[in-house]
Amino acid sequence: MAARGLTIACAAALATVAVPAGAQVLGPDAAACNGGEGPAIRATITGLKDAQGTLKLELYPATEEDFLAGDDELAARGRPFRRITVPAPASGSAVICIRVPNPGRWALFLGHDRDGKRKFNFWSDGAGFPSNRRIGRARPKLADAIIDVGNGVTNTQIVEQYLRGLGGFGPLK
Repeated sequence: MAARGLTIACAAALATVAVPAGAQVLGPDAAACNGGEGPAIRATITGLKDAQGTLKLELYPATEEDFLAGDDELAARGRPFRRITVPAPASGSAVICIRVPNPGRWALFLGHDRDGKRKFNFWSDGAGFPSNRRIGRARPKLADAIIDVGNGVTNTQIVEQYLRGLGGFGPLK
């Protein structure tokens, strides 16, 4: 019962994540977030290094096997997967909406493709997850990407992380 209470408390905390005043919700799924239709995730992205390249918000089934797997591999297994790609904002934060196939537990990844090669570049690109725990030098953990999505719009904030020397990935500040 204590775990269920913690999950409800976490969901309540996510619902109160502030969206910057006047922020435009980006992506082809924006109407789902603006209209309160769901299930959807409205992710407020902060800590971006610069306005280069694109941001991609990816939704995976919340399993070790599926998390960060390739599109073709997920499709071959009949697993749901969604990606929203938008230009990096000229300054400040970004708010991206992604529609979710159904309520439940999902894994969410935010990438900042600074060089435009559509493949993660360890040396220049950024990464982020809903937990906002420091990634460090290890492969990201599924637990850091988990987000519980309800019937409506679930809000989350993701602080982008970049390579910070020998310590691995971390926020810029």
